[in-house]
Amino acid sequence: MKISIIGAGRTRNGIGEYIGKYFHQQGAQVTSVLGTAEETSLQASSALRKYGIEAHSYTDFDAMVSAEKPDIVVIASPASTHYDYLLKCLNWGLHVFCEKPFIWGDRMDIRTRIEDIYRKAREKRLTIAMNSQWPFSIDDYEQICGKIRIEEKNNFFVRMSPFSAGRVMIPDSVPHPLSILYCRLGVGEIQKLNFEFDGEGKMNIRFVYLFETRACDVLIKLVHQKTPPRDFSFGFNEKIVSRSLDLNHYEIYFNYGNKKMKITDPLELSVKNFMEAVEKKAEPFIGYPHVLQNMVLLKEIDDGFGALEKRTLWKS
Repeated sequence: MKISIIGAGRTRNGIGEYIGKYFHQQGAQVTSVLGTAEETSLQASSALRKYGIEAHSYTDFDAMVSAEKPDIVVIASPASTHYDYLLKCLNWGLHVFCEKPFIWGDRMDIRTRIEDIYRKAREKRLTIAMNSQWPFSIDDYEQICGKIRIEEKNNFFVRMSPFSAGRVMIPDSVPHPLSILYCRLGVGEIQKLNFEFDGEGKMNIRFVYLFETRACDVLIKLVHQKTPPRDFSFGFNEKIVSRSLDLNHYEIYFNYGNKKMKITDPLELSVKNFMEAVEKKAEPFIGYPHVLQNMVLLKEIDDGFGALEKRTLWKS
């Protein structure tokens, strides 16, 4: 498989470089990168060389695809660009591995656009997945914490430390906990949405996730943090794991009580699952129903925060 990456640089802590590394390690050939300017595109290409990747640099999408003829395009550029690149990939008949949030923008009809994208993909027999990698760590979570037991009333906690601050923390970070909830609890809806925001870099998002005939109280704690490694912890029903990193070897660990366990990078598992889906012409783990649920609920949360901002501004 030949891979082209849009947004392989590390500007604003993007992960396109690491996605490229894992495609390469899984046997794909990363042949090209696309940047917004010649300088940034060359920098992204240069950064991939440490993984043994020689990728040509481009600043024009059509020129890149015409010259390189990739099988797959990775979209790891800013979220506001995802929709246009998805449409271009569909027009060229390319499989897509798209970083979360899948699509994003002001006044966007999320549901209609996602349904349209996947309809076109099915017509052309193309595989499209969103990279929201933390559901791939649930097996490791259960190995260190024990089996997740779903009761009539449950609770879920996650703490994340996004690079961004303010409202943009929501689309940057909230897709991850929504993905974990979907994968473990199934389709759900949000009630009793509430926010606690200090106006700077801290935000608590609380809601009840209703699924089947049961409920889960959710607390998403977002704390702006510029320097890595960023704090990350999550868990169900008071069993909370924290992530730690060995930056020298880029090894990832889960910590629970006095236990510490090395885990496989869930990003690697996400890439592997997508490649297998393309090869087998199967639905990827983070495919259409997951993406639709994730993005619809994400917009509901973001709209809720937007309404709060307007009320706060009106009162002031």
